Amino acid sequence: MLQIIYEDNHLIAVNKPPGVLVHEDETGDKPLSEYVKEYIKLRYDKPGDVFLGVIHRLDRPVSGVVIFARTSKGLERMNRLFHDRKVEKTYWAITGQRPDPITGSLKHYILKDREKNIARAYDQLSNRAKDAKLSELDYELIGSLGGYSKIEVHPHTGRPHQIRVQLARIGCPIVGDLKYGFPRANPDGNIYLHCRQLSFVHPVKNEPVTIIADPPHDQVWDLFE
Repeated sequence: MLQIIYEDNHLIAVNKPPGVLVHEDETGDKPLSEYVKEYIKLRYDKPGDVFLGVIHRLDRPVSGVVIFARTSKGLERMNRLFHDRKVEKTYWAITGQRPDPITGSLKHYILKDREKNIARAYDQLSNRAKDAKLSELDYELIGSLGGYSKIEVHPHTGRPHQIRVQLARIGCPIVGDLKYGFPRANPDGNIYLHCRQLSFVHPVKNEPVTIIADPPHDQVWDLFE
């Protein structure tokens, strides 16, 4: 299950399968972080507890690149890179509608309802959304096949459910994403959103790093391969 796609003394990156938690939650399901700890413990024959810092997350039904820190220095510095928006992110999404226009930039204000675990996108701030956060992304249609459209997305902010809610806002909910307006769930309950690539300057080595993850193999993703 565990696909390691990058590893050094300070960082380790995994291609997360859809449906797997990144970090433990109230469900009690085993998270990706525990699988990575087990891998490190076994590979390096480490006694006792293994340090692993969770830097960022992907929603449970989303797949793709997830980076963890193997050292406290790596954790602190990667947290700073994400906070300062110095990590370039590329996502792929498959929707049931073609975006119109086929390329563009989106700017919304997103407000997360934590009790219902759903976000809403507003065109402008208002009294009912005064705590909403500015959310920006660029998108481009890569291709359309068999009634599906593949869209490449470059988010410039990291708001909860940002890509999902912003694409839905322009009439392009992600395939399988019932929460944001797609009419049918996928059989496995996951959605067609994949973190394809993260690029940044290594926080310790000070050299450029690009980490790429292939999407899951299934009938829909394979249409576009």
